[in-house]
Amino acid sequence: MSDYEVKPFARFDETTAPEASKEHLLAAKAAFGLIPNVEKVMAQSPGLLATYMAGWDAFGESSFTAAEQQIVYQAANFENNCEYCMPWHTILAENSGLLEVDVEALRNGAALSNAKHDALRIFARDMVRTKGSLAPAEVRAFFDAGYSEKHALEVVLGLAVKMMSNYTNAIAQTPLDQAAQAKAWKKPTLRG
Repeated sequence: MSDYEVKPFARFDETTAPEASKEHLLAAKAAFGLIPNVEKVMAQSPGLLATYMAGWDAFGESSFTAAEQQIVYQAANFENNCEYCMPWHTILAENSGLLEVDVEALRNGAALSNAKHDALRIFARDMVRTKGSLAPAEVRAFFDAGYSEKHALEVVLGLAVKMMSNYTNAIAQTPLDQAAQAKAWKKPTLRG
């Protein structure tokens, strides 16, 4: 057994990051008005940061609405217990036009008020839970709700983006940025 003490990973900014990460950090700063800590951590691996940001942009251009994108992201954040991503995506979900009751439902892993949106949440949730091994009836329920094969593949894209950030935050112990502190979150089933 190791005596290694787990500490938060190093964070970099646009002046201290590896050269290949600097342009991505500047892009994050332009998009959010700051460089979120998750990007600061990812900067240590330029390939991870570049892939994450390219995936983020690609999912942003998917056929999903901004609200539907946040449903996919929040379903993954909930299932992966990402205490860093959930607060940030709560802010993004509020800005996406989702009803307040649905923003809160996503934070609690609960059903959404819109049946089609809830089918999306369930599909994304079950993709995470089963590592993509859904039963045919589960896929059919997603299609029956009005989504297409293209949508199913775009859920895979959204979940891949979240895997990169959720897993990074899990191992790096990424501290939540001050800008998202008001939305801090602990998974309901894990509350003491």
